[in-house]
Amino acid sequence: MSNNLDTPHGGPRPYANPYLAGVLLGLVLLASFVLLGAGLGASGGIARIGASVSMCLSAPHTLGSDYFGKWGATPLNYYLVFMFVGTFLGALFSALLANRVRLQVERGAASSIKRRLGYALVGGLIAGFASRLAQGCTSGQALSGGALLLSGSIVFMLCLFASGYATAWFVRRQWHD
Repeated sequence: MSNNLDTPHGGPRPYANPYLAGVLLGLVLLASFVLLGAGLGASGGIARIGASVSMCLSAPHTLGSDYFGKWGATPLNYYLVFMFVGTFLGALFSALLANRVRLQVERGAASSIKRRLGYALVGGLIAGFASRLAQGCTSGQALSGGALLLSGSIVFMLCLFASGYATAWFVRRQWHD
């Protein structure tokens, strides 16, 4: 049985070594603290992209908003926006180089495409709302707070993993093939 990862005829290449990737991510986080004086995160960049879209639709409304207005007329002028765009483009470039770009919906045989996309949409909306309500996302909390050994970040990550395992119990039937 072949895993098709090292076929010489254009098959996908193996994934990167996770230990090496972890060390490199740690170095990026260290560089962020040294150069910018701040850690990494994702939701701040996405929120500012949302503010920019809102500015295109109605600048007076956006600037008058309690949430978006505090970022002024140029919400994209923020390091997390560039980090978000760079992460997306870097991942796309990496996937292209490894021949891993495919348009597909990952799902178990027991789940329809419509159900899987519905779960993904609901989960994404809940996670996005919660990250903005908490004024930060799990990646910022885990990476930046964990690197600083903040007790709140450690407790948060323990609770996050526990809730992930608990939630998986309810949806595991979707992935049993």
